[in-house]
Amino acid sequence: MVKDLIHSMHPRELAEMIDHTLLKPDSDFNLLEKYIEDTRRYGFKLLMIPLSLVEKVYELAGKTIEIGVVVGFPLGNTSTSVKVTEAMEAGDLGVSEVDMVMNINAFKSKHYEYVKRDIEGVVRAAKSKGIKTVKVIIETGLLTDEEKKKAVELIVEAKADFVKTCTGFLGSTATIHDVTLLYNASGNRIKVKASGGIRHALDALALINAGASRIGTSSGDKIIEEFIKLKESK
Repeated sequence: MVKDLIHSMHPRELAEMIDHTLLKPDSDFNLLEKYIEDTRRYGFKLLMIPLSLVEKVYELAGKTIEIGVVVGFPLGNTSTSVKVTEAMEAGDLGVSEVDMVMNINAFKSKHYEYVKRDIEGVVRAAKSKGIKTVKVIIETGLLTDEEKKKAVELIVEAKADFVKTCTGFLGSTATIHDVTLLYNASGNRIKVKASGGIRHALDALALINAGASRIGTSSGDKIIEEFIKLKESK
């Protein structure tokens, strides 16, 4: 129950489940500095950014925070070799995690072996470069429930670590229904990251209660501040 989470969870524990995310194309370096400070202040799991900003984060923050980057973002339809190159560069830069977008065109065409090989290629490249975690974004808003279950099976077979709901760029949002479905389909073989339109503490907690192990949001600071107020009001 969400009420139980409010009572039992420390703000730092919630923060450690959040990927504080800055992917908007109109973001500038001043906003990046704020997100770096947010990540330090609240203790977020990591700062999720585009690959091109990694060196700037090191310039501003050294290696005081963990970094995640997106691969094949946001449409997933770049070639496997391009995704692999992105993953390898991320590893060479010392990135901790990558969130790749599944090839949705191929998936919708039922070209499942291609989809699996695409994910496998990124997983192998990332792990060979010391990246700890690979998450696969399936864009739930574009899939039927049966397709979501099939995507989970492919991700498991490809040995990735997480299935992730949405990019947040195509109008889809994380829902209780989808997180519950993905969690049940995973059978504890992989974890679930909820991402897309999560801006409030109660929403984040409801998604965690439904089975999400990680929350992706550009509103991490707001969520933690709201969560602290919820705890204080109990």
